[in-house]
Amino acid sequence: MTTTTHPNAAHAEETNHSYSTTYTASHGEHGDGHANTSASTQAKLTTTGVITPNIPTILQINVQDENGEAIAQFDQFQEKMMHLIAVSDDLQVFQHLHPVYKGNGQFEVEAQFPQSGGYTLFSDYQPTGQPEQVSVLKTRVAGDDTSVAQVNWSRTKTFNETIVGFASTQATLRAGEEVVLRFHLQDATSHQPITDLQPYLGEKGHLVILRQSPALTRENYIHAHAVQNTPANQIHFATQFPQPGRYKLWGQFNRNGEIITADFWVEVI
Repeated sequence: MTTTTHPNAAHAEETNHSYSTTYTASHGEHGDGHANTSASTQAKLTTTGVITPNIPTILQINVQDENGEAIAQFDQFQEKMMHLIAVSDDLQVFQHLHPVYKGNGQFEVEAQFPQSGGYTLFSDYQPTGQPEQVSVLKTRVAGDDTSVAQVNWSRTKTFNETIVGFASTQATLRAGEEVVLRFHLQDATSHQPITDLQPYLGEKGHLVILRQSPALTRENYIHAHAVQNTPANQIHFATQFPQPGRYKLWGQFNRNGEIITADFWVEVI
């Protein structure tokens, strides 16, 4: 952490610089939790000023090659140039953000964090001519970190006007074994299967999975993609869990323009 003078401010501000660990990955690798650890890029997170809860802040991510030169060209995937998954270290806060490309390897997004403590940011992007890559970044929100992970094992939950039921094809989840995770959506008023599901970022749904860990790393992160040709109110994801442990899942779906984020916990042996 360094102290610099912002060119547009009369007083010195604290600027937090965070470099990442980067891994190359294909869509299939996202789905099964494996990663190729040969990095061809690096990313740096810069936040100007002390981040405080519930106050908007600008996150700046600069993507460079292994020589520290800015990467200028990126390809869109899943309808965006960058997907940024921000989670609190206790896994209680989840955000799926889309930084805007400003050129010369620089992305920016406004974010707001609801609680104090540490956060891990998984930055997903694809330099032109290279595989999709994930950079793991860290930041901290000021204040006393008193939050404790709240684990809810319920398999049916209501999110706004949608009831989401969760199930897996295996009663016991085992590390390294293929599994299909199923989400069933019903209208909370009529209790009938929903009929207004729309694509979200080019797919029927997206699923982010994180293994509970004292320090979140790329090995704890899985981004699974929806299986094709499932019933209208069902979204299925084929994946596998790389190691035993407790995992939290966030399924995201587009119901008539409203993004539903449904979270569940699973235990893997």
